[in-house]
Order: sequence, then C-alpha cells, then structure tokens
Amino acid sequence: MSGKVRLVLLWVVAIVVIDQVTKLIVHGTMPLYHSIPILDNFFNLTYIRNTGAAFGIFAGSAAAFRRPFLILVSLFAIGFIIVMLHRLPAKETGLITSLAFILGGAIGNLIDRLFYGEVIDFLDFFWGDYHWPAFNVADSFITVGVAITIFYLMRAKGDDPFTRA
Repeated sequence: MSGKVRLVLLWVVAIVVIDQVTKLIVHGTMPLYHSIPILDNFFNLTYIRNTGAAFGIFAGSAAAFRRPFLILVSLFAIGFIIVMLHRLPAKETGLITSLAFILGGAIGNLIDRLFYGEVIDFLDFFWGDYHWPAFNVADSFITVGVAITIFYLMRAKGDDPFTRA
C-alpha cells in the first residue's frame, strides 16, 4: 500500500469514526430538538436532523425525490474525489489531506442518509440574532477540506497539481 493511500485511509477512517461516534452519543443521550448551552450566547449542543443538504437545501422536497437524489449526489462526489486523489502525485500531501477531509466528511454524512434518511447535526453556533445552521463533525471536515483545497489551487499559479510529476 502506497504512502498516499495510507494517508487517505488514516484520515478517512479517523473522520468517519469520530463523526459517527459523536452522532451516536448525541442520538443516544439527547432528545431530538433538545439544546444544551455550552457557551452562553455563542454555542449550544442542539440535536436536530437535517433532511436536506448543506444549509437545509432540498429539505422541503418530497422524501421520495430528496433521499435518492442526495445519496446519488454523495456517491458521485465520493467517486469524483477518489478519481482526483488517484490523479494527485504522492508529493502533494496538502491536497491529498484536504481531499481526504472532504472524502471522510462525505462518507460520514452518507452513512447517516443511508441509515436514517437524514443527517444528524448538533453543533449550534450563534451570536445575538445571527444564527449559523447546525452542523456536525463531517460538515466541519468538509468545510476545512474545501478551504485548504481552494488555498492550494490558488497557490498553483497556473500549474495543474493533478498532473504535476
């Protein structure tokens, strides 16, 4: 097994395990819609279920459409990331790690969709009347992975890191 594959597997397994364990703890210890204040006027643990995609997109769609569609989109995204990882040279550890973050997060949320038909969210940040949609560990890794990927691609200065030798 190559070092690149080991790096991806390490991150993906760690992310999926942490994501699923935290979701199981929330699901097993909190009633749905219950909120536990952690930092006054800033952060709560709030157990919700997101039937849609990011920020609740498609949440109002019929379940017969929404669930298969979001599962297919997740599978397509996972396949695309795997192809991109395969194309990256082993020396591109930053991009490999960022794509592994996205892959691990996508798999974590796909597991929820397959088992529950929706995604368990519980990290609830707000400031006064400004409220960020609740999210989970998988979402956090996806967001960080996308940010790092954008950073690396912006620094590429015209070079395609997916074809560099």
